[in-house]
Amino acid sequence: MSDLKVLIVWNICRSPMGEAVLRDVAKKRGVDMFVDSCGTAAYHAGEEPDGRRHNIPIEHSARQIQTSDFTQFTHILAADDSNLRNLERVKPKNATAEVCLWGSYLDNKPITDPYYGGINGFERVYQQCLSLSNAFLDQVANDRHSQYL
Repeated sequence: MSDLKVLIVWNICRSPMGEAVLRDVAKKRGVDMFVDSCGTAAYHAGEEPDGRRHNIPIEHSARQIQTSDFTQFTHILAADDSNLRNLERVKPKNATAEVCLWGSYLDNKPITDPYYGGINGFERVYQQCLSLSNAFLDQVANDRHSQYL
């Protein structure tokens, strides 16, 4: 699956958490893929990410989506409906990436903003990212397996 390139799009300073969780789950499952993350606005660009827990390395600072992302990635996964709308608004005509809500691989629910979740907000979001990562990888594996049947 080395041709799999996934971009997580969320609140710009939190998208690296989703990136790190997906990368960690893929690595543990033996899936070779490239994962990056960004936001749809330039707020907090260059800042350190939120939510460093569970000993998952986060080596990324926030960045804004670029037009080239729509052709360089195979999948662009929006964490919530607001980011999905923003992605659809800026998506160029030559886009080749599949753009969808990350939750569409599991329960069609957006990832909640951990900032408003109190002391357990980041833990709930981590668990949600973990579930979504596994669901995404399950679906991609099934899709790729079906191509060869």
